[in-house]
Amino acid sequence: MKQFEPGTDPQVDPEPEADPGLGGPEINPAGFCHGQGLIVVYGNPAFKRVFGDGSVGLPAREGMLGLSRTGFALMDVVLLQGRPLARWVRLAGETWRMTAAPRIDAGTGDVYGIAFHLRPRDPQPPV
Repeated sequence: MKQFEPGTDPQVDPEPEADPGLGGPEINPAGFCHGQGLIVVYGNPAFKRVFGDGSVGLPAREGMLGLSRTGFALMDVVLLQGRPLARWVRLAGETWRMTAAPRIDAGTGDVYGIAFHLRPRDPQPPV
């Protein structure tokens, strides 16, 4: 149950704005791939900064230059097995945690793509 400060009316006094903190779409690359060819159909701002705007619309293996083979292997297994997985991968010479989850059609149960995100092993605080 949510607690309120004495003397405040939650209907009148708005809650303070959330602090996004470290992480989020400007820092951690994330995206969505569709189909067996893993075509990148969405990349957040960090994804576009790391891989370039032109990587959206390309197969992941062609547009996500710098990602290790283990990252692509993870994506392949998630697409094939239809269950979320995570592992440490290399990206541009650094270690990152990659998490991928299947996108499943609610009507048919077929896996039609994957959503993924990357987080650095040692995140740096914002400057």
